Amino acid sequence: MLVYVLNLYDDPLMPCKPVVARFLLRDGRAKVVRRCPFTIKLLQPSEEYLQPLTLGIDTGSAKLGSAVVNGNGDVVYMSEVEVRNDVTDNMKTRAMYRRNRRNRKTRYRKPRFLNRKNSIKSGRLPPTLRSKLDSHLREIRFARSILPVSNLIIETATFDPHALKNPEVLRNKWLYQHGTNFGFANIKAFVLDRDNHTCQNCFGKSHDSKLHVHHLIFRRNGGSDDESNLLTLCETCHTLLHNGTISLKKAGKRKGNLKHATQMNVLRTQLIARTGAYETFGYITKEIRQYWGLPKEHYFDAVAIASQGIPLNFKTMQVVFKKCIADGDYQLTKGIRGEQRIETGKICGFRKFDNVCYKGREYFIKGRMSTGYAILMDIQGVKIDLKPIPKFAKMKRLSARKSWIMTTTNIVSTF
Repeated sequence: MLVYVLNLYDDPLMPCKPVVARFLLRDGRAKVVRRCPFTIKLLQPSEEYLQPLTLGIDTGSAKLGSAVVNGNGDVVYMSEVEVRNDVTDNMKTRAMYRRNRRNRKTRYRKPRFLNRKNSIKSGRLPPTLRSKLDSHLREIRFARSILPVSNLIIETATFDPHALKNPEVLRNKWLYQHGTNFGFANIKAFVLDRDNHTCQNCFGKSHDSKLHVHHLIFRRNGGSDDESNLLTLCETCHTLLHNGTISLKKAGKRKGNLKHATQMNVLRTQLIARTGAYETFGYITKEIRQYWGLPKEHYFDAVAIASQGIPLNFKTMQVVFKKCIADGDYQLTKGIRGEQRIETGKICGFRKFDNVCYKGREYFIKGRMSTGYAILMDIQGVKIDLKPIPKFAKMKRLSARKSWIMTTTNIVSTF
């Protein structure tokens, strides 16, 4: 374990051992400025001895890892951050309530379009991407605030959605260039030609000349628009199928999810442009990590990125785990008509996501009751079943909520 040190002017210095920090605190020459990770600030001028430190960032759409290594291979910082993936769902829920409210209260108002300047301005990023980009930039700023980082290396990747969707294109250059629908107006025309303009259920026995293209797995159930999930049916069979009179024994294909690959393509260019960092790639990180026998974790990937292949010496086995959350609670009421008001301020001096100590252990507040009780959780959001229900009067707040919650864990060396 290491203790991070700031000088009198809040500039980061090289970390020290806990015994040195205890002496500084005991003699009144330093004070504690952060509990997680433990950081002290010197109260008098001192000589500054700095080493060149390299910060490695393992980017990700769900989790990112970061680590700081010096020129001798000493690992002095490791962290893993879980970024937000709930922004889209929250905005859809908000839009649903907004449409309902406007339909009830302003139904006679003339509709307005293109009146949101923020959504059409040049260079705009969608809210989900902006949140993930800010999470990466904030972790970089945080590491630089507690350690004198001089170099920054970011692992990036470029994903090919076309190849991820259909790996066969990598073995067939013609297919990659032209695609499945080459020569056809759309996917419907391709499917009709593939099935020889014949109903694939009755094969023309119904004598119905009107043909439809049917989704084997319905779109409302996550069915794909790929040709493997489409089938030609006549109007008669299509109607009977949707009425439940007949059924098909053919399997379909569900829609693939390539949103994370698309997001990483955008994050790559934005991070390099905004930080000016050196760029590395996943295959290099994998070779270094496997060479030193490190487990597959985001923070160990970051160690491999920052070390650039030099021998490693772990000065700390402490990992800082962080989870990004909303800045505050913006929902004021509960219910489709807003019947029940939600208390967004403090209750007995506590807010949601505050870090508290209860019976000698650290938790985070998941829910609050106006009667003076709280529901507690761990950093993963898992509810802790405690009997009796914890009271605010028996808790001590360790830190107030921020836009992320964090905790430290000492990992056991198995390599």
